[in-house]
Amino acid sequence: MSSSLLPAIRPVVQKEIAGCGIASVAALAGVSYEQARAVAATLGISAADPRLWSQTAHVRQLLAHFGLRAAPGEATFQSWAALPPLALLATKWHLERGQPFWHWAVFARGPDGPVVLDSKQALRSNIRTDFGRIKPKWFIAVSRP
Repeated sequence: MSSSLLPAIRPVVQKEIAGCGIASVAALAGVSYEQARAVAATLGISAADPRLWSQTAHVRQLLAHFGLRAAPGEATFQSWAALPPLALLATKWHLERGQPFWHWAVFARGPDGPVVLDSKQALRSNIRTDFGRIKPKWFIAVSRP
């Protein structure tokens, strides 16, 4: 995958409290949040469904709809240098009543270096380089055909 991919990837801000998965896929697909949410609805996927941020199947289904390839499994985060050129990150991982939950974000290597595209509305900038503050637990490598 070429590092010149980054200019085509822009952060997408989530419009719903739990819409980080939809926003992350929208960023990777190059579509708006509203477009990704509409497609997700046709697939039976909603930000209100905890499976969107406690399982990977819905995000994988949405990625596939947009022609993006997700690695078959999740890989444990080792270091920023070891990440592939493009990945979905599971950040803010925690357990609630024994069930895992996380926040989805996009990692991309580009011509100006690596960035994390974080969809959280409250951020001053949705393009992050403060890697020491971001604590991924694992990731899914993503590629474009």
